[in-house]
Amino acid sequence: MTGTASSTSATGTRGGLRTPAAWGAVAGGVQAASPLAFPWLDTTTVHALGLTLIAAVYIGFAVADGRRHVLVAEVAVASVFVLLAAAAVRGSAWLIVVGLVGHGLKDVWQHRTQFVAGTRWWPPFCAVVDGVAAVLVAAALVAGLAVPG
Repeated sequence: MTGTASSTSATGTRGGLRTPAAWGAVAGGVQAASPLAFPWLDTTTVHALGLTLIAAVYIGFAVADGRRHVLVAEVAVASVFVLLAAAAVRGSAWLIVVGLVGHGLKDVWQHRTQFVAGTRWWPPFCAVVDGVAAVLVAAALVAGLAVPG
């Protein structure tokens, strides 16, 4: 087996990460705009639901991984993001930005360590989703386009 197969995989080179990053940017924009699809809900509530959804995805990966310590860790981490999202609904919408940035950092850590097996392209994709959504939500808050929690 030569090194070329692994060096061009989605887990390796920058070229292998372009597609997940590009789709992450699109998904981040959609996530930031998601309150438009739910006009009867408060903007912060919609963003809080999105934050809990993205945090919970790793629970599914942890189940697929099959190691108990990975599942326990991912449930604990997802729970922190759920609590942060819940606090944002009654507190400040800026907690959503904090949560997105925090989750993006968790994605970067996951990509570097591969703590949860079999995630390959997901962490770079999700880190870009989180980053784009955090920037857009923060910009909306600063511009007064979103009502702070």
